[in-house]
Amino acid sequence: MPGGGVVPISGTTDVNRVEAPVTVRAYLIVAFAAFGGIFFGYDTGWMGGVLGMPYFIKQYTGKEYPAVKFPGDTSSDAYKAYKDAFKVPAWEQSLTTSILSAGTFFGAIIAGDVADFIGRRTTIIMGCFIFTVGCILETASTSIGVMAAGRIIAGLGVGFISAIVILYMSEIAPKKVRGAVVAGYQFCITIGILLANCVVYATQNRKDTGSYRIPIAVQFLWAIILGTGLAILPESPRYFVKKGKLDKAAKALASVRGQPIDSEYIQDELAEIIANHEYEMSILPQTTYLGGWANCFKGKITDGSSNIRRTLLGVGLQMMQQLTGINFIFYFGTVFFQQLGSISNPFLISLITTLVNVCSTPVSFYIVERFGRRTLLIFGSAGMITMQFIVGIIGVTAGKTSEHNHAAVSAMIAFICLNISVFAMTWGPTAWILVGEIFPLTIRSRGVGLSTSSNWFWNCIIAVITPYLVGDGPHDANLGAKIFFMWGGLCCVSLAFAFFLVPETKGLSLEQVDKMLEESTPATSAKWKPHSTFAAEMHIAEKHLEIPINTEHVSDKAADNV
Repeated sequence: MPGGGVVPISGTTDVNRVEAPVTVRAYLIVAFAAFGGIFFGYDTGWMGGVLGMPYFIKQYTGKEYPAVKFPGDTSSDAYKAYKDAFKVPAWEQSLTTSILSAGTFFGAIIAGDVADFIGRRTTIIMGCFIFTVGCILETASTSIGVMAAGRIIAGLGVGFISAIVILYMSEIAPKKVRGAVVAGYQFCITIGILLANCVVYATQNRKDTGSYRIPIAVQFLWAIILGTGLAILPESPRYFVKKGKLDKAAKALASVRGQPIDSEYIQDELAEIIANHEYEMSILPQTTYLGGWANCFKGKITDGSSNIRRTLLGVGLQMMQQLTGINFIFYFGTVFFQQLGSISNPFLISLITTLVNVCSTPVSFYIVERFGRRTLLIFGSAGMITMQFIVGIIGVTAGKTSEHNHAAVSAMIAFICLNISVFAMTWGPTAWILVGEIFPLTIRSRGVGLSTSSNWFWNCIIAVITPYLVGDGPHDANLGAKIFFMWGGLCCVSLAFAFFLVPETKGLSLEQVDKMLEESTPATSAKWKPHSTFAAEMHIAEKHLEIPINTEHVSDKAADNV
């Protein structure tokens, strides 16, 4: 009936009724939010290809094309030496690649505060705007200075988007499919990388600024789509609970669940969110601005449910994801494949590795809910260790450049693709899923921000040092394929990290994850089952909470309760 009224919020003692049923609407909302991964992926993908473009090299180094400088000569030592030197210097590769990650590092940290102040949805839209400003500078650049400025500003925007999209998705996704739909974010990252490689492949041989400006300018499309779409999507109900706006929380929850606002499902889920927030506030009340940040590091590091343990877990997960070496392939794959010598079209090989990434990621939609987060990380680490050591062993034996062994190089590429496939099914999506699940509401936005900034920090470190590690210049390490021994060794660390520190969160609501962390250890977490609700423990029914509403969809039953 039309009009206003109130809906009582009493909660439930049934652990199976703390969340509304999954609807098509919920799938569509989180699926669209996952589109933010396109930003991350596309910006990761285009830079590596552009660095190998002949026109870009000519534009940024001032060197003439080898074929122009040595017309008709393709065999002399002078021609070969000049061709080998016809590339962007390692320091410029390092700067243009890593400066984006520096921007995203600060963007992700700032975004946590902004998301608590103006909301998750609005923060993402703001990130789209900042990204657009940086993209304009990148597109207009003809020198390293303007490109670097554009990259760092675009990075700030990507930092906003990459951190808060995960937060937004985790807070609105149904628990039964939360892992799968957040994995969709990683899938969108792979789609972004693939699209970048396709555009780069199409423009690589242009002899004008369009060769690199077209791949950069395509990014405007992603900003327009995500910003416009989020403008009409609902805000996270958990954000409104944190701000004490329970009427707006009820409306937002009803919208994302596709249920009427007076539905018992909505009442019970909202009661659980409110009760959990009250519980967390009773343990760790909000203080000053700096005190709020300090709350992220409260508690004992040996306590699996303490804030400091959760923060270190989130930061560590994103660090370990980057130290698998996956972005070495996507950032510098084209340059690395050129160094192998026997590959005629390194751009095509980079495109193939990206396609493997895209095709493998959807497998995680099923296995992350079937086998769990912890299991995927452990077996994913073991798989990558195997693949990377094989690549390294072949690279220092039959696959050496001096051997000119095409079959060995092909085997290296095959195992690199298998390594990418294992990553795409395990560490790629699962690290993002866990980061959105492990933090309590009181510090969730800052915790996710810190975790995401860790991803970009180590992304930046890898982007800075890798050109020097694999470069063949006089002051470079010239590791070549030996770098895969380093990545394999770091995956051994990630295996230990997952085994000893990562809990299992499959099938639990965000509020139940809090309870699980209090009552179990990483080793026993998979066996933990919900046995009570926060609404019952915090006696929500006795507080006689009522949500004021003004809607045409209030049932007569709800109206009678007024």
